Amino acid sequence: MRHRPLGRTGITVSPYCLGAMMFGKLANSDQDACVRIVHKALDFGINFIDTADAYSQGESEQIVGKALAGRRDDVVLATKAFLPMGDDPNRRGGSRRWLTRAAEDSLRRLGTDYIDLYQLHRPAPDTDIEETLSVLTDLVRAGKVRAIGASTVPASDIVEAQGVAERRGLHRFRTEQPPYSILNRGIEREVLPVCQRYGMGVMAWSPLAKGMLTGKYRKGERTPDTLRAKYFPKAMSDEASLDAVERLIPLAEEAGLSLMHMALAFVLAHPAMTAAIIGPRTMEQLDGLLAGAAVTLDDALLDRIDAIVPPGVDIAPLDAAAYTPPALTQVPLRRRPRGERAAA
Repeated sequence: MRHRPLGRTGITVSPYCLGAMMFGKLANSDQDACVRIVHKALDFGINFIDTADAYSQGESEQIVGKALAGRRDDVVLATKAFLPMGDDPNRRGGSRRWLTRAAEDSLRRLGTDYIDLYQLHRPAPDTDIEETLSVLTDLVRAGKVRAIGASTVPASDIVEAQGVAERRGLHRFRTEQPPYSILNRGIEREVLPVCQRYGMGVMAWSPLAKGMLTGKYRKGERTPDTLRAKYFPKAMSDEASLDAVERLIPLAEEAGLSLMHMALAFVLAHPAMTAAIIGPRTMEQLDGLLAGAAVTLDDALLDRIDAIVPPGVDIAPLDAAAYTPPALTQVPLRRRPRGERAAA
């Protein structure tokens, strides 16, 4: 596979990144089978693996560490922290207290003494970004982390973090990991241009829109009994998404492609995109994904996709996986106290 630069880090990675969210009790509890998936991906030419401490509460990292024994130096290894790791309210978030502990725990589970890319899994609006960048900087300076990044961050927060890093002499986020697919193009408005402005690498999660772009989910047909349908029933039955899929499938067929391969190639066609994160649960799924690794889309086909889902538009619901800022979720931040609502 032809490698791409991971932003301006000097690191190069494969355009497919193997996502390990499906490894462990969440989806595939057969650890040996998961190890074989990792090995086949590496043998194919993938050199980029992404996991997180929260995936199956650490089991995914353990499986990845097991799979990389003896092959660690050949892999760009990324993991994330922020999501809850137990009931203790301090075992989560972007604080120095937690990230210091979380990094050590990830290193132990992964069986390595360094992490190539350590990412904040979601924004931490209750923590000063200087606090978060400060502890991440210390991890880099200690040699435990090579580069830092974040995931699902609004454009305004990306700009703020870059400014704080410059003013305070801290390491800056070098990558962003947002949701991006044919059905979720909202980041084209601001997030991707901002990432390009700062020379950040970008890795798309859910490039198949939670499985909607596999072609398994069709309008007017019974929803398959799949793991995706179990966890994301709203997304799998969304009318707007199903309508778009019915229009996209003929485009792929005319081009001699599967919808899945067209969808992955679409993501990688954007000039800001470094890699698409693929998350197979089984070897069969991995084989299907790898079969489209050489696919590229011409401008005519991309134009026809634009006509179905316009640039900058989100169609598919991301549900709880997306980041919703406190200004939208906390009522007091968007409503004046009743006694102050009278017009001036």
